[in-house]
Amino acid sequence: MNKTTIYHLLAIFVVLVWGTTYISAKVLLKEGLEAHEIYLLRFILAYVCMLFISSKKWFADSWYDEFRLMLLGLTGGTMYFVMQNLALEYTYANNVSFIVACSPLMATLITLAIYKDVKANIALIGGSFVALLGVAMVIFNGQFVLKLNPVGDMLSLGAGLSWAIYSVIIKRLTERYDVLFITRKVFLYGLVTVIPVFIFWPWSTPVSVCYKADVVLNLLYLGIVASFLCFFAWSFVLQKLGVIRGSNYIYLGPICTMLASAIFLDETVTVISFIGSILILLGVFLAGKGTSSSNS
Repeated sequence: MNKTTIYHLLAIFVVLVWGTTYISAKVLLKEGLEAHEIYLLRFILAYVCMLFISSKKWFADSWYDEFRLMLLGLTGGTMYFVMQNLALEYTYANNVSFIVACSPLMATLITLAIYKDVKANIALIGGSFVALLGVAMVIFNGQFVLKLNPVGDMLSLGAGLSWAIYSVIIKRLTERYDVLFITRKVFLYGLVTVIPVFIFWPWSTPVSVCYKADVVLNLLYLGIVASFLCFFAWSFVLQKLGVIRGSNYIYLGPICTMLASAIFLDETVTVISFIGSILILLGVFLAGKGTSSSNS
């Protein structure tokens, strides 16, 4: 097994985990935790874990790079997670899943616009849209009635765009800095940039809620597995596979969510969702063949 294959498998593992986080977030929201409270607790857990394994380098080599690291914490942390979790309170989970799943396409368009050495062909464009069609089939399951909620859907769109910007910024930084250092800074600035949210929406959940078994287990999963391990792994994926090729694996997320829902929530996997899954796999394969340059 060559190194490139390992990074592809790593990308699949990360997306498998991230595809199940909707369920954990829903559990915590039902237990009474607010969206920004969930985010704060999971990033504290992740940052503490990073302190044990990361280097002792505390600052970037320039103020510009430090600013870009802060943007990573803001876009890939505070903006993405808070908007995504808030969206779940305002609109349907299907809407959130589908709109956020558009982030690979957004990342592709941003990358093509910024980096002139990145080229795309019909396989990339076609593959992206085939995967997106598959995502729609899996999420809406044949019931193509998009129930719009302006607030929730705009929050979902903002979350997807934030993640796309995060993916583009981090690629360049991984060429200059250790991935452990970058990941630790992401968690740190993710915690710093969420402070204004608590100024306007102070912590309101009783501390006793955090001691419940379901809450503890889901927070550990979100903080240690989905954040600490997966953010670290995803930085390697984008560094080695490139923004476009790596981001396209996010299209697999709805498949993971579908399977997790079938296992934990006893939801039925229908023929339409199965066909959608096939289209996602085909689209990701085609898109991966349609990129060029090391910056992709």
